[in-house]
Formats: sequence, structure tokens, C-alpha cells
Amino acid sequence: MKQYKAIFFDWDGTAVVSRKAPVDEIVARMKPLLQKGIVLAIISGTTYDNIAQGKLEQYFDEKELKYLYLGLGRGAFTYSFEKGRPVVFAEKMPDTETLLRIHDISYAIHRKLLEHYKYPTDIVFCRPNYCKVDLMADNDRGSSLFMQENEIALLRTRLYRHGVTGGLRDLLQISRRIGEQHGMAVSPTCDAKYLEVGISDKSDNVAAILRHIGERAQITAPECAFWGDEYVSIEQNVFGSDSFMMTEESKGGDFFDVSEVSGERPEGVQRVGGGVKQFLEFLQKQAEGEEKG
Repeated sequence: MKQYKAIFFDWDGTAVVSRKAPVDEIVARMKPLLQKGIVLAIISGTTYDNIAQGKLEQYFDEKELKYLYLGLGRGAFTYSFEKGRPVVFAEKMPDTETLLRIHDISYAIHRKLLEHYKYPTDIVFCRPNYCKVDLMADNDRGSSLFMQENEIALLRTRLYRHGVTGGLRDLLQISRRIGEQHGMAVSPTCDAKYLEVGISDKSDNVAAILRHIGERAQITAPECAFWGDEYVSIEQNVFGSDSFMMTEESKGGDFFDVSEVSGERPEGVQRVGGGVKQFLEFLQKQAEGEEKG
């Protein structure tokens, strides 16, 4: 098996089955790699408090933390660790005025869908740099906050039934157009249940970390692996949130999808399936390969 110098991975649905699940297994797989100087980078749309209940640094010593990075909040905050504590070294945060414009844009999307298509939505406003427009408010994911097998078909059916005949592509175009009307270029993404509207995404986190480890350790994209569970297409040529780890900077890396959801993936993504268990096995094999080497 190819040995990587850096491993980027999503959290919910890739490293853990849910945010409330125990983190013992993923921590046990991360430790030997960090001890050997392998860079691990968690790339997630969530906040620091939702990664191991906000206590991730307590599981590792200061030496191990030197090789751990976090890219969180859809590009909002990118962390390294100094003296055992998380430190933001790159951020893409809107000021209050810009954030309120994102709120206005999200409400305008909600209003457009309701007025013109009779499509009801809810909005989560409390994210630091984006809003979540809930396209299926009656569909509760419970503790499994990642895309479910039936959600893509369910979203397509609902959009078509309400007259959004171009599906998610039309929805994303509506979002961008409304952003332009408010004088802002937004970067909308969708995981079937949520349309997320902001000015950044996971690509900003990945770019920041790649630059950082390139300068510090001369690690290049072909020496990196990128693991996630939301690469699958929601509409033709419209892919899930983990596809945003595929950037100009990360070109040449290896991309893996642990999801069991059927559908098209971006070119270059290897569908391995197996969920969290498959990713944990990969980390273990990486550690064993290092030991043999």
C-alpha cells in the first residue's frame, strides 16, 4: 500500500459515525501516525466544539499535535497547534455586515422558493460564516449528520414536484443569482438536506493547509490522501461537499470515498465504501506500513 506523508479527512461519516459517538477508535488510529510525523488534517464543515466535544487536543501530547491540523467551518478557520493548544493560522471570516448580507441572501432564497415554488424551508443562521437552508426540515437525520442513501432521490422528487425542474442545478443557480442581486459572490453547496450559503468552503481549508505543510515540510499533493463520504453527485456534475477538497492545489493527490451511497463521483475519486470502518482500517495499515518501513 502506498504510504502517505499527509492524510486529509472528513469527520462526520468518515472518522466517526456521529458527533456523539466515542472517539477512542479514531484517536487510537491517529496516534501512531502523528508520532511518526505523518500529517493528519481534519476537514469538516462543523465547529471545533463538535470535534471530540471540543476536547481533541486532550487526547494527544504536544509532540503529536505538531502534525495535526483542522480545517473547519467551510473555510472559516484553519488550525495548527502550538504548545498543545489550537491556533488559527488562516481564516476566511466575514465581518458583521458581510455576515448579515449572507443572512439576507439566505432569507431571499427561502422567500423565492416559497413564493414562486411553494417550497417550504427552514434556515439555520447561527453558523460563523454561512447559513444552512434546510430543504427537508421534516426529515430528521438524528445523530447521523451525513448524507443518507435516500436523501438524494427524495430531494430530486421534491424539487421536481414543486416546479424546480432543473433540480439542484437550478437551485444553486437561483442562490448565485440572488447573491449577485445583493452584490456578493456566494459559494453555495448542498448535501441533499442542507443548502449551505457562504463565501468560502472546504477548498479554502485544504489550500491553507497544503501551503503550510509545503513550506514547513516540503509535502506535495501527490504525497497526500483525501478521504470523505460525501463525494457523490446530487445532480449531474454537482457533487457533494467533500468534492471541494479537490482543488487546483490538491491536484495529484489520491481521493477516496467510504460512502455506500450509489451514484457518480468526480473523476479521480476511488469509491472504496465501508464507511468509518474502512477509513479506520486504512489508518491502521498506514501505521503498519510505516513500522515495516
